[in-house]
Amino acid sequence: MLRRLLSCLAALFVLALPATAPAQQARDWANTVSLGANGAFILGNPAAKTKLVEYMSYTCPHCAHFAEEATTPLKTSWIKRGLLSIEFRNFVRDPFDLTAAVLARCGGATKFLGNHEALFANHEAWIKQADTYAKAQEGAPKRDQVGQITDIAEKTGLLTLLAKRGLTPAAQRQCLADKAVLSTVLNLTASAWDNKEFNGTPFFLLDGKALAEVHDWTRLKPQLPALPASGN
Repeated sequence: MLRRLLSCLAALFVLALPATAPAQQARDWANTVSLGANGAFILGNPAAKTKLVEYMSYTCPHCAHFAEEATTPLKTSWIKRGLLSIEFRNFVRDPFDLTAAVLARCGGATKFLGNHEALFANHEAWIKQADTYAKAQEGAPKRDQVGQITDIAEKTGLLTLLAKRGLTPAAQRQCLADKAVLSTVLNLTASAWDNKEFNGTPFFLLDGKALAEVHDWTRLKPQLPALPASGN
């Protein structure tokens, strides 16, 4: 009888113990986008020890190639763990680039990363349409800036591309007419010339230091901080 009583008390004691809290997982920063004071979007932990800045152009084939090669390893090995953040600064080269840069910002921080990646992933297709559009416009009367970039968006497939991401054509046209957004993009472009080493896109700053001879993933990767022993 005493043995049975002690057994019951032991069972009650076990039930009364607080449940062990599950181990807290480290935050995944790979899809966290914030807005910097200069208007540029930042991917990753804003407080990351290592800060990478990329000046990029959406019409630049080298930028598209960099995005193809570097996006996955950067996100999965450095950004995801909060080791590094990347700030995307526009360097507008032409009206097509300006159109894409404005549309990338449409929807704010929640939409930017997907828009940005879609523009580069579909780079070849819409650039072909942009080339066709440019030839058709030779000798045509000039439009005002908003009219020009809206026409470009409609006739190069950009409106259709981003509509697949949930941005209605009406919403995109509203973004293209936003003078504050245009000003932000052009100010980011102008800031590139603050760096004497700037020599085209993609151009990188690592913790404020210009990497003048680094324009691709092969040369950038060795400049990044070493990953933890468990890293890939």
